[in-house]
Amino acid sequence: MGVWRRIILPIVRVVLVAAIAVALVKIAFFPDASAESAPAEASASIEEPIVTAELSSLQNSLTVPASVRADTAVDAKATLQGSVSELTVVVGQKVSAGERIGAVRQETPVDPITRVAPDGTESVVPQKPKVVAEAIVAPAAGTISALPVIRKQEVAVGDVVAKITPDAFIVQGSLKPEDLYRLSSIPGEASVSLKGGPGEFTCTSLQISDPATAGDGSAVNSADPSGEAAGGGGGTGLTCRVPAEVRVFSGLTGALTIQAGSAENVVTLPTTAVKGNADSGSVWVQNAEGEAEERPVKLGITDGVQIQIVEGIAEGDAVYEFVPGTDATDPESTGCALQPDGSEVCDEGLVP
Repeated sequence: MGVWRRIILPIVRVVLVAAIAVALVKIAFFPDASAESAPAEASASIEEPIVTAELSSLQNSLTVPASVRADTAVDAKATLQGSVSELTVVVGQKVSAGERIGAVRQETPVDPITRVAPDGTESVVPQKPKVVAEAIVAPAAGTISALPVIRKQEVAVGDVVAKITPDAFIVQGSLKPEDLYRLSSIPGEASVSLKGGPGEFTCTSLQISDPATAGDGSAVNSADPSGEAAGGGGGTGLTCRVPAEVRVFSGLTGALTIQAGSAENVVTLPTTAVKGNADSGSVWVQNAEGEAEERPVKLGITDGVQIQIVEGIAEGDAVYEFVPGTDATDPESTGCALQPDGSEVCDEGLVP
């Protein structure tokens, strides 16, 4: 036992330490030549995602942010040149359409008459002026909001005698110019949902026009004198009238939805797979060599997520899910959609 501890164990320890030292020297200064000549190669490959054209139904509902404001004041104008002889209303007074609110009096001088007496003397007889009066009536029912003239003031034809704010409200919004491609025709009404307001209701007299026409009495000018509609400026103006039986207040916000058509059992693809979204565009398919090949297609309606393929692609055809060269993480292509209550929902959930 004494020999094992004093002689054999120390020798074994020395041999193990020497072997470890030799191995470390070999690894550090004499690497394996075969390992250097054959570097590791990546075994994974990146493949572009593919989608298949499918038959489905599309509902082209275009939803935009909107807000409520009081209807634009209308002007009661003078239709006769003369002086204001009568004002029967005051600011804040309610009036009905066609109600008399004042009058304009016009006096036209009449030349005097010269009379000759039997004795031959002449005398000049003055004549009373010719008097014409016309009533000023309210062009719409509402509340007198301003009276820019006073009694006995001279006015010309077309001068504003009173301003009347109708007892009505307008829902206003703004469309992106590219959204107009989704409106093959403009319906006469739209549905409105307001935060904290009444339930969803239908507004009428839907009007859409370009902001460039503002200032000429167009729908945009009447919708928003500042030229900026709810949801941001610079877009295409959009207004409709709130029914009289619906109780709303200025400043309420929400969403306005236009039903712009539908299609049943049509070939569709995700909008991310199509370059262009109006009338015509392109998709990319894989050719025999395994490369992306562009193919023109004719397009129909879209709901913002799926788009109708009228020609160029048939049901079951496989195409690339994303247009080559586009960023799939672009916020414009994340599949976010504005909801009727004004909130925005994306693939990852609700956006506050």
